[in-house]
Amino acid sequence: MRLLMLLCLFQLLHISTLFIAVESDAPPHACDPSRQSATYYSFCDKHKPIKKRVKNLVTHLTLDEKIAQLSASAPAIDRLGIPAYNWWSEALHGVTVNSYEQGIHLVGRILQVTSFPQVILTAASFDENLWYKIGQAIGIEARALYNAGEASGLTFWSPNINIVIDPRWGRAQETAGEDPLVASKYGVSFVRGIQGYSFEGEKLEDTLQASACCKHFTAYHLEKWGKVDRFTFNAIVSLQDLADTYNPPFKSCIQDGKASGLMCAYNRVNGVPNCADRDHLTNQVREQWGFDGYIVSDCDAVATMLTYANSTEEAVADAIKAGLDLDCGSTLSEYTKLAMDKNKLDQLQIDRAISNLFSVRMRLGLFDGDPTSHAYGNIGPEKVCSEMHQQLALDAAQDGIVLLKNSRQLLPFSQSKTTSLAVIGPNADNAHTLLGNYEGPPCISVTIFQALKGYIEDTEYHPGCNDVACASASIDIAEDLAKKADQVILVMGLDQSQESESIDREKLELPGEQRNLITQVAKAAKNPVVLVLVCGGPIDINFAKYDMNIGSILWAGYPGEAGGTALAKIIFGDHNPGGRLPMTWYPKDFISIPMTDMRMRPKPEKQYPGRTYRFYGGSKVFEFGYGLSYSKYSYKIHSVIPNRINLKQTSSKKMNEMTNGTSHVLVSELNHGSCRGFFIIIIVTNHGPLAGKHAVLPYIRFGKPRHGMPIKQLIGFQIVKLDPGRNSRVRFQFNLCELLGTANENGLPVVEGGTRILSVGKEEYTINITVD
Repeated sequence: MRLLMLLCLFQLLHISTLFIAVESDAPPHACDPSRQSATYYSFCDKHKPIKKRVKNLVTHLTLDEKIAQLSASAPAIDRLGIPAYNWWSEALHGVTVNSYEQGIHLVGRILQVTSFPQVILTAASFDENLWYKIGQAIGIEARALYNAGEASGLTFWSPNINIVIDPRWGRAQETAGEDPLVASKYGVSFVRGIQGYSFEGEKLEDTLQASACCKHFTAYHLEKWGKVDRFTFNAIVSLQDLADTYNPPFKSCIQDGKASGLMCAYNRVNGVPNCADRDHLTNQVREQWGFDGYIVSDCDAVATMLTYANSTEEAVADAIKAGLDLDCGSTLSEYTKLAMDKNKLDQLQIDRAISNLFSVRMRLGLFDGDPTSHAYGNIGPEKVCSEMHQQLALDAAQDGIVLLKNSRQLLPFSQSKTTSLAVIGPNADNAHTLLGNYEGPPCISVTIFQALKGYIEDTEYHPGCNDVACASASIDIAEDLAKKADQVILVMGLDQSQESESIDREKLELPGEQRNLITQVAKAAKNPVVLVLVCGGPIDINFAKYDMNIGSILWAGYPGEAGGTALAKIIFGDHNPGGRLPMTWYPKDFISIPMTDMRMRPKPEKQYPGRTYRFYGGSKVFEFGYGLSYSKYSYKIHSVIPNRINLKQTSSKKMNEMTNGTSHVLVSELNHGSCRGFFIIIIVTNHGPLAGKHAVLPYIRFGKPRHGMPIKQLIGFQIVKLDPGRNSRVRFQFNLCELLGTANENGLPVVEGGTRILSVGKEEYTINITVD
């Protein structure tokens, strides 16, 4: 017995020792104090400026070592005590695990991560603070994974801040929608959160919590349309459209968000590949915008440049000389030496790229010894899937879901008066579909059907279709189920087989037999039915919009791990919906417009209607910013700038003439005081019957719009939370020239004289502008 007890004690001690060893394992880092090199090399002195440390490090590297670092899977430099590093990780709406080629592994104590709603739905909340909190939570979970040894990198290739100009784009779900201001503010909020800055942009620690990367620069919105794909597409884009639509989110992400990474897109812009465009990557991004991070290619974008360059080594040389620092792929690491041998590159250009890369690794604290003993070192596994993060995922889903129709106040249902439910549709009992793409394994997994059954025990389910494509529908079975139920909820839409990276849609209608299933079930049901749409891009549902048998329509996007719960809470009135569409929902015939046409402005003589709510004047299924609530809100413009404004030029020059004869002045020629800040105050009232969270969206438009000017332009947005019968004063502050300015044909900011109309809801205020 004594021997057995000793053996058991030995085993316990052995297991305990192993556990302590695992617990004490430090994540990958350089400059370990236990190594002599940590005191010998100047780049390990964390008290010196990073610029000097990087300069010292580069002097110790051989050419082969430098070239090897140009790949996303950077090998270790053992002789200097520098570990391997994986630059490629994703965190679009939560830390992502796609493959072992990337930097996140989830093979230890952490097996799940918080899965927030896909970005397009989060954008529908119009809540900058929410976007910041999501970025912050993702950054915390990313650092926790690194501290736990389940990550080999802290650089995340998110957010996607491309503007959605076409409803067919498979990656629309990843973005903040079609408005440059919304995309800009989303990018800034997310980047500040994930990198560890305050909401206002103040640096909270000496090191980055994680590194964000704004993508895909620039004018990228197409996967595959006909014979044209994203790898070879040449986007013809005017300077005006670049200035006022495609580039503003990237400028904001860099200047205001202080993003430490930028990804260039596959496509060309006006004949030049994005990843080989020196005018964009160096002259604009680095010199004009002040970017001090690293620039990475989209994966294998350098390799695809062979359609542009004469050889692989020429493509490599063009990319590096343009300002590219890192290749998601192996082209740079394999062909840079050859490019140098052929005198297409010199070592100074390699040193520039290497310096940018190691600078970011040092800013992450990975050259300061064990990261767990410094800033963010106390972030442990308990921070992943925390109660706070899961509640945030629920809040984001609730706040984003958009109520598109609610005839006769069908919703919310009464839990006490609803006796039975029929839940029908291919997206009703599939938790994974709710996540969208670039997803990680979620903390929880609840389907819409399961969440609804939690409210009404007598809830029956049938998929209705064989799958989302719905090549065949079980209409008879679905009708019988609907006839027996007190209320019917149809959960339809799309999934990643219909829209995703590499897959653009060919049609804007529901796939297969979905429409027929919806119509027939709605006819058979005792009461008007609820239609829930799970999808990223818009769908032409005019048939449902005007069908009296369909009482309510909810757009749920891809609502993440808490999406099922969020929908159930909205349907039964435990949450008052307040989301608004971040993109226009076009009619089905919009597909006659080529996806390859990048023009924002309409060309009526060419039967080209323009793009997005700012320029598209055609019919719409639902407008940008549309969204209902269970409550009624009203606005009053209480305080505003004078209705007459005179802008002074710095010289006695006459106002310039645009090509169409309209007079304008360059903002750069205005007197400094002309662009003063000002504010407006809008009083918002909730007339009930429920408390709600509401987005206030003011717009400005030209009193006499001319061709080429926006129909209207969102100028800001804020959230108010109001109880029934209460009101709130919402204050918006603006730079006058930014508010009144537009881009001219040369892409320069100008202000035109004339009338502007400021509007919010049905309220309007007129401003008259003169310039002398």
